[in-house]
Amino acid sequence: MFVKDSRIQSIFAQCKEEQRACFVAYVCAGDPNFELSIQACKSLIDSGIDILELGVPFSDPLADGLTNQLAAQRALESGMNSGRVFEFVRAIREFSSIPIVFYTYYNLVFSMGSESYAQRAKEAGVDALLTLDLPPEEAKDHLDACERVGIETVFIVAPTTPEERLVKICEAATGFIYYVSREGVTGEQSNLSNNIQSRVSLIKQYTNLPVVVGFGVSNSSHVRAISSVADGVVVGSAIVNCIANNLSAPSEIQGALSTKMRELLEEGALSKA
Repeated sequence: MFVKDSRIQSIFAQCKEEQRACFVAYVCAGDPNFELSIQACKSLIDSGIDILELGVPFSDPLADGLTNQLAAQRALESGMNSGRVFEFVRAIREFSSIPIVFYTYYNLVFSMGSESYAQRAKEAGVDALLTLDLPPEEAKDHLDACERVGIETVFIVAPTTPEERLVKICEAATGFIYYVSREGVTGEQSNLSNNIQSRVSLIKQYTNLPVVVGFGVSNSSHVRAISSVADGVVVGSAIVNCIANNLSAPSEIQGALSTKMRELLEEGALSKA
């Protein structure tokens, strides 16, 4: 599927021209509440991120570690729901045209219907849907709906994904491929896997789409290592912790995010030159 005027493909093309990797930042929409979360997103955008990945709050986030589970819990407790998350995106669109990817679970999509969900997301300003627990083998109706609506799809490849499944995953994705750098759930890690380069190279044998790497990325050395072999790097828990660690002083959240972004991007960490 080709999405006309794709913001996602445009930003990857721009990053390639600038000889750097694309930086994807994850936050949970509505954490710790609607207004503070909007401010957090604005701070990240002002810090120079390329793509904003918004976690859609869900009560049973199986792929997420404790940091992102608690973020979803805070968002839900503050009043976020499947309807307000579209309102959240519209609020961001008032000040930014940054590509936005929904990181969501299929139960939330299924309960609304894929076509309705994709349509509402597209109208709000979402560029792509990453539906965590929907395998491509069972995704035909969802993929058809996304194609009709004109919204891109992102699928995950795990370290344990056999090569024969890469074909199906790469065929299903239209935005980019998200390679998770380790087994298990999200969360900050001190060390990266040592086989990222070989896995990214393998994925690229089956797709011309950009390949980004995430899960466990927490410092500039991680960003630099991934940037040298992949088209993009995803940072989630390390950013979410800037919110979690300042809940008692919400006015400090934006400053903490700006400081963390400077640390992650220090000394041209995204550069491929």
